[in-house]
Amino acid sequence: MLVASCLNGRVSTLAELRELIARHLDQDVLPGVTVKASTTPTEPMPAVSQPAFAVVAQGTKRTMLADRVFEYGAGQYFLVSLELPVTGHVVRASAEEPYLVFGLTLRPALIASLLLESPAGGREPERGPDALGIGVSEVTGELLDPIVRLLRLLDRPADIPVLAAAAEREITWRLITGAQGAMVRRIGLADSRLSQISRAIRWIREHYADLFRIEDAARVAGMSVTSFYRHFHAATAMSPLQYQKQIRLQEARARLIAQPHDVAAVGFAVGYESASQFSHEYRRLFGRPPGQDIARLQAVPAADRIVV
Repeated sequence: MLVASCLNGRVSTLAELRELIARHLDQDVLPGVTVKASTTPTEPMPAVSQPAFAVVAQGTKRTMLADRVFEYGAGQYFLVSLELPVTGHVVRASAEEPYLVFGLTLRPALIASLLLESPAGGREPERGPDALGIGVSEVTGELLDPIVRLLRLLDRPADIPVLAAAAEREITWRLITGAQGAMVRRIGLADSRLSQISRAIRWIREHYADLFRIEDAARVAGMSVTSFYRHFHAATAMSPLQYQKQIRLQEARARLIAQPHDVAAVGFAVGYESASQFSHEYRRLFGRPPGQDIARLQAVPAADRIVV
């Protein structure tokens, strides 16, 4: 009876989450909070993820990282702990049952403060095998509860300054103690391997147009070259050089949307010395040469460019 009661409670809470997302789509949401919907399947859209998690209330989404594919639907959450070049698209949605999703940015400072208050005292979990910086899990009733309470505040704006922070703390704590807890804890630990890789990732993103030397990135991470390469690949499913190339090409794509007729200049600006090499690598990643890809992308409605 207790199990059935818990399942029924989770189902009703998920139903309320769907209603709240649908009701607040066209309103300003809380800082760090995203609610999105799509009534049709969408085109694959590349983006650079941020540490965040997203709960799907209805529909199905697929996200690709290098050669890894993650598919998640209603009642599941997707969590990412690093800035990763991913490609995602909605694969199941309709006017009758639109894709509905709630997203929350994960704040390392909040995670760190919760760890310091916990019995473990902010210590890193025992080190097992390196894990990818992405995970998918079933959402529990304990996690759904504060998410729904956070979105309910949008109906009572006067309560937001007093109650929003408490709901965010509870959501974060449920993630810390949940199925993806080891990954979440490492986001808040300054000396964890994940934090070391995160430092290198930020450095690579700042220097994406420069000649890449793995020794420089390893030094920023505070690791030997061999150790850095191994841990980086385990966390991102790609080599550091492959990561830099994807960041370069995603930056080029963003620039080309604004400057569609200056392909060679954009390629040079992001670090390519050869226009033919730029076009070749661009086509390999995005499936079309720059001019064709940008023309197609500009035809995609903004509402279909769903990241979470």
